[in-house]
Amino acid sequence: MTRMETITRHDTGAAVEDVQQRLAVIDLLAQADVDGIFGDKTVAAVRAFCAQSGLPVGENVTEKVWKALVDASFCLGDRTLYLRMPHFHGHDVVELQHALGALGFACGADDGIFGAYSELALRKFQLNMGLPADGIAGAYTYAAIRNLHHSWEGKEAVHEAVHLGFARAADVLERNALCLFGTDPFTRSVASRMSNLALATNPASKIMSADSLLVAPDQNMLLVHIVLPEEDTVESVPRVSFEDEETLSLRLETAIGVADAASPSRIALELSSTRWEDAGEGRSAQHFAITLLDALCSALS
Repeated sequence: MTRMETITRHDTGAAVEDVQQRLAVIDLLAQADVDGIFGDKTVAAVRAFCAQSGLPVGENVTEKVWKALVDASFCLGDRTLYLRMPHFHGHDVVELQHALGALGFACGADDGIFGAYSELALRKFQLNMGLPADGIAGAYTYAAIRNLHHSWEGKEAVHEAVHLGFARAADVLERNALCLFGTDPFTRSVASRMSNLALATNPASKIMSADSLLVAPDQNMLLVHIVLPEEDTVESVPRVSFEDEETLSLRLETAIGVADAASPSRIALELSSTRWEDAGEGRSAQHFAITLLDALCSALS
């Protein structure tokens, strides 16, 4: 992969202007100083950015500084946000946290990190707005936030301590060892996303995807095979359909009870398809991952 060239004092052109625009977005450079010339004011802004970002303070825009600046200069709605590991962080997350907090859905501090507290606040907001409460900040969620801009712009956000009330935030994540796996690219993606969600919520989680395990799963792990409708599974392995989300955790609890009597313990989770409503593949995989992980944790709690 080609490495970017370092941008330095006295450089000119589109790359310099891009850097300046991003510095302006995060209020480190006045818009009037966006001129495509890397002069003293731009140098001072770069040094200030490095200092506040925990980077070695310097006046050059290296590849590392550039990546941090891109991340910091995302605006609300520029990208889809969801709980993952490593966490999303940046200017757009700060804006989302502020909007949610000002609307009464506290995220804790506006720290620019989309962690478990931010996801919980987002879920509550979505539920309140009649949106799918999936914890994914996408087009419909951003549209709802923008429609309410008069209710949150320029107002103080609520920062009171928040407590995670959903199942997968409980200690179930570190009390139960699960190995999630799929044999299809889509089901492997769902398994990987479930593992990321679990780790993002609780770094001590023992719910892992097969791709993230460094050793083979042991006899104490419940094997969870994520499959599509057309995939066959062993007849003796309990198979739980994703259909009817409201009863999913109860059906999973029954299946896990049956599986515990076997060695190794194993269940199959059958997705309805590779699409959730009219969402794209990535968002569909994320929705299935969130719903399945919540249902599994409820069943295991």
